[in-house]
Amino acid sequence: MPTPPAKRSALGKGLESLLPSRGGIVPSIAASAPEPASGKPLEIALELIDRNPFQTRTVFDEAKLAELAASITASGVVQPIVVRRGGSGSLPQDFKRFTLITGERRWLASKIAGKPTIPAIVREVSNLQAMEMTIIENLQRTDLNPMEQARAFERLSRDFHMSQGQMAERTGKDRTSINNFIRLLKLPEGVQKLVESGELSFGHARALLALESAEAISAAAQKVQALNLSGRATENYIQNLINPEKKQKAKPAKHVDANVREAEDQLRRALGLKVTIEDKKGKGKVIIEYSGVEDFDAILVALGQTPG
Repeated sequence: MPTPPAKRSALGKGLESLLPSRGGIVPSIAASAPEPASGKPLEIALELIDRNPFQTRTVFDEAKLAELAASITASGVVQPIVVRRGGSGSLPQDFKRFTLITGERRWLASKIAGKPTIPAIVREVSNLQAMEMTIIENLQRTDLNPMEQARAFERLSRDFHMSQGQMAERTGKDRTSINNFIRLLKLPEGVQKLVESGELSFGHARALLALESAEAISAAAQKVQALNLSGRATENYIQNLINPEKKQKAKPAKHVDANVREAEDQLRRALGLKVTIEDKKGKGKVIIEYSGVEDFDAILVALGQTPG
């Protein structure tokens, strides 16, 4: 696996160490006469390209695909896709077919547009390199749903043994966000599906993670969905579930400075955990409640520390 770059200055740079620079003319390639691999784009028949088996994206917006297809019909494919030799499931030496590495939307849209070929750059890479390139390319996009991002980060950790710091460097996302995405995998499967479909937002999901049991999370998710609660209302609902005695007491609400309350809310949203600030004339303490090792790790990451 390639060594991650020491410094990143913008999105899209994570693939630089994996993809050499490209340029030049666009020759044509036929099934019976493949050209040698190079950094120059080739026109490859769409029928010779198989879907990427390492694709982390599971949902494609049909309307956006149609828009991209219309653009391709009018102007062609501006940015070449990236492929490797050998069809999906075929022998590596079978050079008659190719497998996608990056650019699946452009490939699908070109099919919709009725294009016979697509510009592509051929790369000679291993399965692991192809998987890493695919995952990082997807994570640098903005339209992955939260669960797709969570699984992609988890796969980088599991298959490539990347730390959250390395993931942040390669994708341009901060470590706290990465940790929050990975924590979504603690949600029950049914709730994960609601997040994946967009019925529950990332904010809803983070608030639900403050509950301890899968049963409590599932029940709360159903209530949030049924009442169409906002992210902030969901946070309040969850806190009432965690501390029902506070809701039942008839004591007048304690005055909390607006700045202190806003700080509490920001910390709760960032960590997905219950946070209380006790302030007395500018002095006090911050109380962060956690229910397990993973929640504690989230606190360490937010503080810029590496979990042990």
